[in-house]
Amino acid sequence: MPAISQSSGYDLVVIGGGAAGFFGAIQAAEMRNDLNIVIIEKSQQLLSKVKVSGGGRCNVTHHAFSPAALSSHYPRGQKALKKLFHHFNAKDTVAWFAQHGVVLKTEEDGRMFPETDNSQTIIDCFLQHAAKNQIEIRTRAEAVGITSARNGWLVETNKDVIHTQCVLLTTGGYHKAEGYHWLTRLGLQIVKPIPSLFTFNDPTKSFANLMGVSVPMAEVKIAGSRFATRGAVLVTHWGLSGPAVIRLSAWAAEHLYKLNYGFTALVNWSGEPEEAARSICMGLKEDGSQKRIMANPLFGLPKRLWEHLCQRAGVAEAHAWADVSNKIINRLIEMVCACPFPIKGKTTFKEEFVTCGGIDLEEIDLTTMQLKKMPGIYAAGEVLHVDGETGGFNFQAAWTTAWVAANGIAKSFGAE
Repeated sequence: MPAISQSSGYDLVVIGGGAAGFFGAIQAAEMRNDLNIVIIEKSQQLLSKVKVSGGGRCNVTHHAFSPAALSSHYPRGQKALKKLFHHFNAKDTVAWFAQHGVVLKTEEDGRMFPETDNSQTIIDCFLQHAAKNQIEIRTRAEAVGITSARNGWLVETNKDVIHTQCVLLTTGGYHKAEGYHWLTRLGLQIVKPIPSLFTFNDPTKSFANLMGVSVPMAEVKIAGSRFATRGAVLVTHWGLSGPAVIRLSAWAAEHLYKLNYGFTALVNWSGEPEEAARSICMGLKEDGSQKRIMANPLFGLPKRLWEHLCQRAGVAEAHAWADVSNKIINRLIEMVCACPFPIKGKTTFKEEFVTCGGIDLEEIDLTTMQLKKMPGIYAAGEVLHVDGETGGFNFQAAWTTAWVAANGIAKSFGAE
């Protein structure tokens, strides 16, 4: 074991220099300005996910200000977060950043970004307030174990052993179960980490020539399951992407893992119930419409997509609604309302990779985010078995759990 750090003992060691780590450290310091706090980060880079989030703009949170509305966007941890959001939610996040010099704005889809549209604004805010509160930061310092000690805990790193009264675990989500090995040694129950937030790969690439075509309000279903979502769908050269697909991947993450990512995705391009689409199409036939089907897209679909669906359904270029067979109309309705994509495999959604899995919430006292079995050790952020849809929800879970943990830590030291 490395030598114990020669520096005077710390009140709080935060393991992980990401969003939850910095937020928790700063919050704890502001509640108790006498705390000696250090953040340790195994890599050289701090706040790496903050840097790349939202295409470099940082999707800080989402404009869903009631606990019920906000918690509905979390496939895992929803019940626990609904309770926690009564203490710190998206509205509180907006206020917190405003108080710390960062104004957030809301976009049409509800996502919230700094007015600067630059993630560096958030990073600078954290670094500035960490410095203001005299929080020490160590990079390339990887935690490899925690053991109990007199008056606290010993955090073993690749460089030394640090004595501290409290520990805040904000190590993020590991992509493989091996990443949790030292937490498992503490006796913690770890839910196996699996991917969440990903796109769907279609090995047939039958729509590859439509790469870049998007539909603003479609429905995507996993065939043979209850999983379905609505929203924008984007055709890519590898398959399907867009908010609806990414959201579906989160809600169906465990189901799709069990299927080894081999399944059929059904896309309703119209966004309408099949009965409504059928009524429109059959109505045109019954009215004797002489409009050529392929040349006149329905349901607001892009022309290229409509033509492709018509071709797959057997619609000829010269076909008008009045003279096309019911059989072809039925095939067209199927292509429009339940277009099948044979999916095999997934692709990480840019920088938004999130893990489903982590420390089981049964291990956590939700009033403080303290580990029930180990008083003095707290956890926050993606290291927990909590994950949300894309759109600022995962950062909001980080802010909320870190805020509750920081308050628990500050209160554990008693009145100033």
